Amino acid sequence: MRKGSPKKRELLPDPKYKDVMVTQFVNNLMKEGKKSLAFKIFYNAIDKVGEKTGEVGLEVWKKALENVSPVVEVKRRRVGGATVQVPIEIRPTRKVSLGIKWMITQARLRSENTMEDKLAYEIIAASQGEGKAVKKRTDVHKMAESNKAFSHFKF
Repeated sequence: MRKGSPKKRELLPDPKYKDVMVTQFVNNLMKEGKKSLAFKIFYNAIDKVGEKTGEVGLEVWKKALENVSPVVEVKRRRVGGATVQVPIEIRPTRKVSLGIKWMITQARLRSENTMEDKLAYEIIAASQGEGKAVKKRTDVHKMAESNKAFSHFKF
């Protein structure tokens, strides 16, 4: 048996916006430990979002993250030999981390030239309730809705 869950590591706020959530986003964006490059990509993308929309880039990013973050998800559970998908509400930390991961994954799959452009256009699309990351969230919600009959099998 386990002797307890590990302690939650505290993240330092980012240097420009002094926001912990930005640091979490950049940590997920980072590849091969190149954090300064990830920060540069993120900041340039936020600046491009600000130019394109005419609003504050960070506010648009927060709105996009809110639009992408799911409320419920489905987990598989064995019941009498059959595997059913049980809808479960997500705790807030997982909700944010899933939203971040989906946004970055869908931005990487876009066809623009640089990662800054990909991320900027994905943020703009997500803030307007469009884009593939928002579609992923809707798909997860639809799946949870269609399996609502199994919600009494919660863990």
